Amino acid sequence: MIGAIIGDIVGSRFEWNNCRSKDFDLFTSECFATDDSIMTLAIGKALMESSPDWADLGKQAVRCMQEVGRPYPHCGYGGRFWQWMYSDAPQPYNSFGNGAAMRVSACGFVAKTLEEAKYLSRTVTEVTHNHPEGIKGAEAATVAIFMAWEGAAMEEIRQVICRDYYPLNFTLDSIRNTYQFNETCQNTVPQALQAFFESTGFEDAIRNAISIGGDSDTLASITGGIAEAYWGVPDELRAQAKAYLDERLLAILNRYENR
Repeated sequence: MIGAIIGDIVGSRFEWNNCRSKDFDLFTSECFATDDSIMTLAIGKALMESSPDWADLGKQAVRCMQEVGRPYPHCGYGGRFWQWMYSDAPQPYNSFGNGAAMRVSACGFVAKTLEEAKYLSRTVTEVTHNHPEGIKGAEAATVAIFMAWEGAAMEEIRQVICRDYYPLNFTLDSIRNTYQFNETCQNTVPQALQAFFESTGFEDAIRNAISIGGDSDTLASITGGIAEAYWGVPDELRAQAKAYLDERLLAILNRYENR
């Protein structure tokens, strides 16, 4: 989960001021934890507090996202998600926004089988993003994380993604100068996956994701979750990212990692 948080924090200062290069400082005073980190932690909390058979996971996802997220009204929620966050009767709203894929990394680490990973992803996603493309984007990210965490080779993961989710028929170099900000799963998740597939390490994956512009914090958050599962996270980057979390959020992360 920390990989997604690192990607979010690093990308936070570039969301509206894109960087088309891999040469930049990862952490600066302008960086902060956005809704991507907060919702990632909320889903991690829901997984920890769900029943062993996951029967109440959807209910826990709603509760935890609202409980964890409501104290941060200005962290970057999209318009419809903001309304959902502060609703007393929250209902899914047929979204295929990339928020579906940025918050699910814990599902890929917690699952014991590929089918369970898909089930967890769908269950925590469809409480808001119940459009098929939203569910697909979250599942693709979760499957990549699960496979990487289980030790699959990068090419094996790529084959599954291309076969079952997105045809990755582009390179980062081919889109770097033209890729634009996009809030949909279908125009964020493939690019985030490709940033991982072209990486040579965790930090390189984050730099890849930032370097193509777009919705930088969410892109790098999705990439970071997968890169953590495959490459691991350097201790220095882990410590630096934790310094951007308040005590409340840090407590959820520490509890999750200890468990």
